[in-house]
Amino acid sequence: MQTIPRKEYEERIKKFQRNIREAGLDAVLVHSNESDFANVRYLTEYWPTFESAGVFVPAKGAPVLIIGPESEAYAQGRSVIPRIAKMVEYRESAEPDYPGIPVAHFPDVVRTALRGRPLKKLGLAGFSIMPLPVYFSLQLELPGVELIKADDTLTRLRTIKSANEIKLMKKAYKISELAIDAILGEIKPGMTELQVIGIAQREIYKHGGEYEGHALYCFYGPGTKHAISRPTHNTIKRNEIIQLNIGARVGGYSSSVGLPCSIGKLPARKKRLVEFGLEAHIKTAELMRAGKPAAEVVREYEAFVQRRSFKQFMLYGPCHGIGMMEVERPWLESTSTYALQENMTFQVDTFFQDKDFGLRWENGVRVTKTGVEKLSRKFMHLVEL
Repeated sequence: MQTIPRKEYEERIKKFQRNIREAGLDAVLVHSNESDFANVRYLTEYWPTFESAGVFVPAKGAPVLIIGPESEAYAQGRSVIPRIAKMVEYRESAEPDYPGIPVAHFPDVVRTALRGRPLKKLGLAGFSIMPLPVYFSLQLELPGVELIKADDTLTRLRTIKSANEIKLMKKAYKISELAIDAILGEIKPGMTELQVIGIAQREIYKHGGEYEGHALYCFYGPGTKHAISRPTHNTIKRNEIIQLNIGARVGGYSSSVGLPCSIGKLPARKKRLVEFGLEAHIKTAELMRAGKPAAEVVREYEAFVQRRSFKQFMLYGPCHGIGMMEVERPWLESTSTYALQENMTFQVDTFFQDKDFGLRWENGVRVTKTGVEKLSRKFMHLVEL
């Protein structure tokens, strides 16, 4: 299975440090946890479990991976950066005391990374998920240091994908397609939504996925109206919308393929909205290309939906970033202030809802100079089994 080569991790650190210096910071403390793992894994390949993790990256010099007290052997075998510090602030949420395990403190990490250079301005990346124990310890142990939200120093690196990243994403999308193939071959009336998801999980691991790319969706009937939800013990019936959103993760990179389908024919009213959703989904990809302002794509998409008289069914749209996380920066919104760039990757996420049902078409794209490359093509049609 392909992975990101060590040299690419080294290049990431160098680019990140350049951004740190340009931002006028002395260092950045990066944060991740088990579910939102991307920032730390992007720099180190380390993926925390139970505990959280950080990376202290100086503007110049060697970074330090920070882990909880239990994970030292695991981190030594996985991290591509050799300097590792154990800190109690990164322990699991049950908050064990760990008597007898020696731990470091932030002044220790600063001395190791900065080697005597002063720390006046410390950026924080992963700000929205940084736990209070970490933040409070920074305030207590590093008095006088200015703490600055600095997510952009790292996320703008993650936005543009390398050839290695694209390969991993394509593999993840292929596995997602295989999982949907299996579902469509095995699904039948009387199955629960959770049983359908079990088919997808089997296929993801069978074909080389390391994990699900997100919480997998199978919703039936009224449950399809949920933009965000979880599958349940609801049973599948004929002639009703079944919403599938299936994503594999490969080498740290996520995917998602989403389609509404049915066993038997859909009622005309529901079929009409499903088919328009696919039109809008395809239209979104047609509007995208490198150099185009993101907000312009959104305005054109919304105007298209309005002209076709479906605006009242639209909750949001039309795209969000995808990479290590199935939903990551940047979003395409009417308030966006950036232009699309080549090798940005987006999840075209087309969601519409009526009073008693909803639907979502989802596929990934890579932005090119002239348009987009679709990362999944197989299920761009209405499936009525």
